[in-house]
Amino acid sequence: MFTSDISTSTQPHDSTVLVQETLDKASPMSSEESKDGSERSALRTPPSDTSVSDYQPGEMVKLRSPDESYNMEKLLEMFSETIIAKTLRVAIEALEKNNPPTVYPEFVPQKGHDSGKYILRDANFWTCGFFPGSLYLLRERAVKYPRVFPYLGHEKDNLPYSSSLLRQKLISLCKDWTGPVEAMQSRTDTHDMGFIIQPSLRKDWELTGNEKSLQAVLTAAKSLASRYSPAVGAIRSWDVLSQANVSITSMTQDFLVIVDSMMNLDLLFYASSHLSDPTYAEIAITHAKTLIKSDLRPETAPGRTDTRYKGTLYSHYHVVNFDAKTGEVKERRTAQGYSAESTWARGQAWGIFGYTQTYNWSRDKEFLSVACGMAEYFLWRLETSPACVERPIAGPGSSTTGRYVPLWDFDAPIEDESNPLRDSSAGVIAANGMLLLSQSMTELGDEILAERYRSAAMKIVTDTLEFSLSTEKARFVDHTGTPEKIEVEDAVTGQRFDAILKNATANHNSNDHDRYSDHGLVYADYYLLEFGNQLLRMGLL
Repeated sequence: MFTSDISTSTQPHDSTVLVQETLDKASPMSSEESKDGSERSALRTPPSDTSVSDYQPGEMVKLRSPDESYNMEKLLEMFSETIIAKTLRVAIEALEKNNPPTVYPEFVPQKGHDSGKYILRDANFWTCGFFPGSLYLLRERAVKYPRVFPYLGHEKDNLPYSSSLLRQKLISLCKDWTGPVEAMQSRTDTHDMGFIIQPSLRKDWELTGNEKSLQAVLTAAKSLASRYSPAVGAIRSWDVLSQANVSITSMTQDFLVIVDSMMNLDLLFYASSHLSDPTYAEIAITHAKTLIKSDLRPETAPGRTDTRYKGTLYSHYHVVNFDAKTGEVKERRTAQGYSAESTWARGQAWGIFGYTQTYNWSRDKEFLSVACGMAEYFLWRLETSPACVERPIAGPGSSTTGRYVPLWDFDAPIEDESNPLRDSSAGVIAANGMLLLSQSMTELGDEILAERYRSAAMKIVTDTLEFSLSTEKARFVDHTGTPEKIEVEDAVTGQRFDAILKNATANHNSNDHDRYSDHGLVYADYYLLEFGNQLLRMGLL
């Protein structure tokens, strides 16, 4: 059975039982049922010794980590003026002749005629929830963490606009951008209901107590559950798959499931918790177990130096096609990675995050060992990527950056060693999963692995900010005397890039009909903002 709130347990964990031994016994490839893990610690991650109020520019500080130092100045870029200024400018400008929105921000080209500005995608596309979700993450900062709103280092008397005015504008923009998303709650033509609905409507419910938003979340869970097949033991991800080398269109013979689906299970668990009905949670658990048997590949890691985790490492297949009637696996392939047998970086990241979420709800340690195994393999591939992924940082010393900004597919040939193709979104998604994984380990009393994954998450995001943070900044225009007007300008005239991060790759599969790479991406920015907010929630900043 699932647990509705992982942070409220008061049952002490038996400190004489080694968490690692428990993980070793819970092999995902074993037919034995793992323990339910119902007894868990109420340990919370203590606040960092250094808070944002103590920070001095240029200072190297410790962030709850005995073996790693981080450049706080770089991490705090997640709370800078350019973050909120860019997001509000896009939100305001993209509503012009598009209110209510029928198209939503998706990606920002880094070169070509349209470079620097968001390309808008039809509202029905699976990414539509991330931009309103980004607005809600900023709204969460305004409500819960005013010391970083509107941005870190602001002085009340020197703001071009009052915090109150910016909060009210955010509320208005959240409403405008969420309306069409709310109308999608009954869609049964997609498995992406978690991605579409939760970033904005769940956050609206949690911040405001809006019952209408909660009902939209619950309806979306019902819609997602309608795609579940008992014969397969999974939720159908795609209805069809059409690429240059494949055409799968039968709904009666084929049943497509992708690793990304792990991220939508959180919606089912959340709804089960609110409804006090285990049905949706049981569907989610069955789906996750089916993917363990069909989607995971046990891996070796030659030369691996960090052996704090003793369990099996895993990579994944992106797409599994089941027989819709028997549930037998017909084929394993990729749709967005390099090849069926390669490790697509973002798919690995979805798995890390999704299996960690599933463990946190279910307390089934089989899921925890999968999350750890996928995280360890992701880290090993980062650490063993070729030397060309690193580039020197300008200035004194011999520091480099880029090691922890993942290649788009860890096994794809590198076409240009001077500029290897990456996917910054994969890095920040994986970092979110590892940060959550560290919290799970802390609650189990395993500070060794908690530190391992907390440190790795910080390292990935720090390197991503060093390597991929857009150098084209934005700032608020000071309209003294007309505070009702909010306006944003480029920090350097003519240098504009709407996204926060660069170097994302949505799809570089050679057979796909919609291939685009090396750009800004709406969900890369969303998960970067989410990482910053999670640090605040955990008391790490």
